[in-house]
Amino acid sequence: MARVFDRIALLGIGLIGASLARVIRREGLAGEIVVYTRRAETLAKAEALGLGDRYTLDAAEAAAGADLVMLCTPLGAYRALVEAIAPRLVPGAIVSDVGSVKGSVIREIGPLVPAGVHLVPGHPVSGTEHSGPEAGFATLFEGRWCILTPPPGTDPAAVERIAGLWRRAGMMIELMDAAYHDRVLAITSHLPHLIAYSIVDTVVGLERSTRREVVKYAAGGFRDFTRIAASDPVMWRDIFLDNQEAVLEMLGRFSEDLARLQRAIRHGDGEVLEELFTRTRAIRRGVIEAKQA
Repeated sequence: MARVFDRIALLGIGLIGASLARVIRREGLAGEIVVYTRRAETLAKAEALGLGDRYTLDAAEAAAGADLVMLCTPLGAYRALVEAIAPRLVPGAIVSDVGSVKGSVIREIGPLVPAGVHLVPGHPVSGTEHSGPEAGFATLFEGRWCILTPPPGTDPAAVERIAGLWRRAGMMIELMDAAYHDRVLAITSHLPHLIAYSIVDTVVGLERSTRREVVKYAAGGFRDFTRIAASDPVMWRDIFLDNQEAVLEMLGRFSEDLARLQRAIRHGDGEVLEELFTRTRAIRRGVIEAKQA
């Protein structure tokens, strides 16, 4: 198995970071894995699971001498982390990430990355509702897409090294403009999460007896919403704040479509409802055919 990096620093070791650590170990992708977290309890869990070779509560120490620094924290922590590690980054090193918003990464941390260090933002489109180092597993990424959004002028060799890392994790690679990525993910991921959070919160506001029955008799649709709404609240807070413009645009479109459905139900227009439900079945078939179900 060919080594891709000498030293990889994983800043953050939740679901994605822990899963990537397991892939790196399985595939022999690095000579050394250095794990950083801000909380001692989380670091202890990572060490107990054997996810790294060295462990530290100091981000700059983790990044020192690494030829890849992977940001695996919520987006809101990126800026402070890159400010802390920038003086310790070596020429030729790559800074990448796993965040679900890419435009803000380039705007916020791009200017902080020293000359001679390559910024290759990435988004492995894969996950579960679970979080923490114990949630990670090496097959999380298999058969899924990883979208890379390198800024114009990024060294192609650096991009290919990151692409190679994710291919070894079992992912398919797509290069995309950061702004376009954020619009696509606003509708495919961010808006569905927002809707799930909202629907589950509606249940929280019901009177206690009704809420108890909703939980007791939860049907498949509501169970799916509760699974999505169980996702990491800090991570999703940052996603919505960082992708505000695209999310609000898609939320506006959704609100218009929802109002149209309300009118159809109110007026007993079954034809409009059936036409919509027929169109949406085709999307589901497409997801299945693309093996992303």
